[in-house]
Amino acid sequence: RLPEQQKATESPLSWFRGVYLPPALHPLNKTFVKGGEWRAIDSAQEKRRAFLQDFCRKYNSRKKLQTHLVHLVSRIYVEDRHKVLYCEVPKAGCSNWKRVLMVLSGLAASANNISHDDVHYGKHLRKLDSYDLKGIYTRLNTYTKFIFVRDPMERLVSAFRDKFEHPNIYYHPVFGKAIIKKYRQNADEEALKTGSGVKFKEFVQYLLDSHRPVGMDIHWEQVSKLCYPCLINYDFIGKFETLEEDANYFLQLVGAPVNLKFPKFKDRHSSDERTSTEVVRQYLKELSKEERQLTYDFYYLDYLMFNYTSP
Repeated sequence: RLPEQQKATESPLSWFRGVYLPPALHPLNKTFVKGGEWRAIDSAQEKRRAFLQDFCRKYNSRKKLQTHLVHLVSRIYVEDRHKVLYCEVPKAGCSNWKRVLMVLSGLAASANNISHDDVHYGKHLRKLDSYDLKGIYTRLNTYTKFIFVRDPMERLVSAFRDKFEHPNIYYHPVFGKAIIKKYRQNADEEALKTGSGVKFKEFVQYLLDSHRPVGMDIHWEQVSKLCYPCLINYDFIGKFETLEEDANYFLQLVGAPVNLKFPKFKDRHSSDERTSTEVVRQYLKELSKEERQLTYDFYYLDYLMFNYTSP
């Protein structure tokens, strides 16, 4: 509790600086789950939740983060009908998850007919930070909170391929031009003008630079800074590596319509090979041993939190 004089002089939002939620691990409500085929997925889920809780207790990150509650929840989408909160992790199935949320909320009849632009720019879904503080706390304490994550190096390479190996009217002029200008020696006029043709090694140099010429982006930001998994207690932790099974189990958990299944289609660049372990290995060959280590260090917390094996 703040002293009355301090309360009077500070803005209401500043009261929540350094806020964190209690670390209790609540049991999942499994009343909607039908059939016994989900036993293995449920067991994996319980292990992931317990692992993350154990990690957070040991790491004790609550003492190290000073931020506002509203900022903590800025990446979380709300679906009020089924009382779920989804923290968006780009390159880990987020486009299809937004499609599913639109179907759950009654905004669309099928996930298969929603375009990429409608998903990301249609503003059909509300984020948690758009509610007042009471609305935020009520939902955090009563809704089912879920997150889907991905091997950090796979996610990084997937983001690079998506944003820099295909025409892009935002990432090339904003990020590409700045990256080429700073990290490419003797860059030609065309590259400097368009920002196209960024190499993976140049992209990693930008990522690791403490004086980046342009800021971070959610597509390669650490999950620990997007979703704050040690401050917000996620009830369900899905993984991209087991996306379909995890997603369809989660839909059962929250009582989704029986005919709603997680979409299988690749959202964009569908003809491209998916970013697999082997694809990642080819990109990492472009880096020096030191750059590979520093990239791993950059995503160190994500590796630890979600029990991914270091590359």
